[in-house]
Amino acid sequence: MRQISIRSRLLAAAAATIVFGTGASRAEDFTETTKAWRLFVADHTAPIVRAIDFHTGNEIARYDTTGYAALTASASGKTLFVTQSDHDIVHVIKTGIAFSDHGEHRDLHVSDVGLLPVTFEGKRPFHVVPHDDHAILFYDRGGKAEIIDEEALLEGKASVRTVDTTKPHHGVAVTMGRFVLVSVPDTSVETKPDELPPRIGLRVLDEKGEQVGDTAKCTDLHGEATSARLVAFGCKEGILIARPGGIDGPKLQMLPYPTNFPKAYTGTLLGGKAMQFFLGNYGEDKLVLVDPDSEQPYKLIELPTRRVDFLLDPATPRNAYILTEDGDLHVLDVIRGEIVRKAKVTEPYSKDGHWRDPRPRLAVADGHIVVTDPRHSLVRVVDAQTLKETRTIDVEGQPFSIAAIGGSGASH
Repeated sequence: MRQISIRSRLLAAAAATIVFGTGASRAEDFTETTKAWRLFVADHTAPIVRAIDFHTGNEIARYDTTGYAALTASASGKTLFVTQSDHDIVHVIKTGIAFSDHGEHRDLHVSDVGLLPVTFEGKRPFHVVPHDDHAILFYDRGGKAEIIDEEALLEGKASVRTVDTTKPHHGVAVTMGRFVLVSVPDTSVETKPDELPPRIGLRVLDEKGEQVGDTAKCTDLHGEATSARLVAFGCKEGILIARPGGIDGPKLQMLPYPTNFPKAYTGTLLGGKAMQFFLGNYGEDKLVLVDPDSEQPYKLIELPTRRVDFLLDPATPRNAYILTEDGDLHVLDVIRGEIVRKAKVTEPYSKDGHWRDPRPRLAVADGHIVVTDPRHSLVRVVDAQTLKETRTIDVEGQPFSIAAIGGSGASH
């Protein structure tokens, strides 16, 4: 079978976009196009999450949390999970941004931001994985994961399916159809009371919670991402790929790191949306592009210094953005597998020190890269084409974790 490259997938995606654009023009005869973007910013030290109108820079709401918060948007963007691992609680915010698909166009619905009345409590909630119409919340010290229905949340209710994770560990769970992919801890090792066992693999559970097939080896499993119909996990041996397998459950395939790669491994993964590929770290100063269907699936990207944060541009599929500790923002062309331009956007932020020290984080909103700068109480807005700062948004305290929700749609 002929292998399909990332480049050919992007060209196909571009062609599909052009066809969609032709249909959308008919919708303009009876609709107006509008757009809305909101930023949600968590403070590094104060237990606060702020909602900010991206275009005006005005704060439109703020919510008190229990403690330090990590932000994860749902797949639809309708809800935002505010995870406070140190305080064993997760709040959920309604973003007030929603889209409905009408074939040749989609409608944008804008409403007020609001804190939903549902909270989730358990021992050390950590990874939240958004997927389709639900999110999967993993409790590191609770021995469980919860599959949470988003529509029920928006109605102020909790509809939850609980998954047993064998034993408390720093892991992850991901759904694939009616199956759930769950990390596996090493239950044979003795751990101190303040430590968790290492991860050794991945198992597949059916809808009854029973394991299907053998456990796949994946030492120190960390990091997951979905692209098209595939799910990828970072391991010390390589990247483990889960493919749909019909009634027999997902099929697991290890992609070993090339023997000529330097010694390192992947612990953070991002998945392409408009085309099938993955982008992951490879140690602290390198990235890997992964095309699981290629005869040579890995492409190593060298960085000048250690990365601080990186993300994919959902609207421009060939672009990825990487902020390095010297304050430079780099644009990676995932088709060419090369860094094509860079610009300095912040002062240097060293990676030395605690992993949770205040450092910039990235998001993408309306053709711009937004960068939190906790040292200067700013959110910097950078044009994605020129990499020039167009404006700043003042934010009290130390803005840290950030999520951008929005887009454009028809308004009838």
